[in-house]
Amino acid sequence: MSTLEEAREVPLFPLHTVLFPGGPLALRVFEPRYLDMVSACLRNEQPFGVCLIESGQEIGEAASPHRTGTFARIVDWQRGADGLLAISALGEQRFQVQGTHVERDQLLRGTVQPLTPEPPAPLPAECGYMTGVLDQLFEHAGDVYADLPKRPDDAAWVGYRLAELLSLPLARRQTFLELEDPLLRLSQLDQILRAMPETNEGE
Repeated sequence: MSTLEEAREVPLFPLHTVLFPGGPLALRVFEPRYLDMVSACLRNEQPFGVCLIESGQEIGEAASPHRTGTFARIVDWQRGADGLLAISALGEQRFQVQGTHVERDQLLRGTVQPLTPEPPAPLPAECGYMTGVLDQLFEHAGDVYADLPKRPDDAAWVGYRLAELLSLPLARRQTFLELEDPLLRLSQLDQILRAMPETNEGE
């Protein structure tokens, strides 16, 4: 585990989803604890942490999170006619949860250790077909990816996008988040893609 910064405390939002660095996150918020959390994050220009739920539920008592998560920075928000707060966030760097405590309103806070971002690595030639697969996936993903920066030549970026867009079990996505080697992640994704008959490998 490679670290970049000192550990710090952040509010955690345990979800039945895995957020990857550079990936989009759309949430509809209605619980008071998360409305307060969003207000504080916007006011202080700070991110919150997103972790896959290990046990528990998104609503009600604080859930137990997986230890590896991703910082989420709010980039847009609006209140709908139904009174719910809709926020758009962007995944930043990964972190490791060192400890948690639950506040009176059931908001989970964690002491987290930011992890060093994966260094840029070129997309291997044998994985070049993956950019075509991503283009197809983007077409079906709606507008959420339209304005995101694209780095199709970067191994980590391609791996993260495939891991979040392919129909994979959440546990497998979590494994891909925890991997620190972008080429190993691509190798495992390559095996998955080549086992899918509908994948166009350009061969």
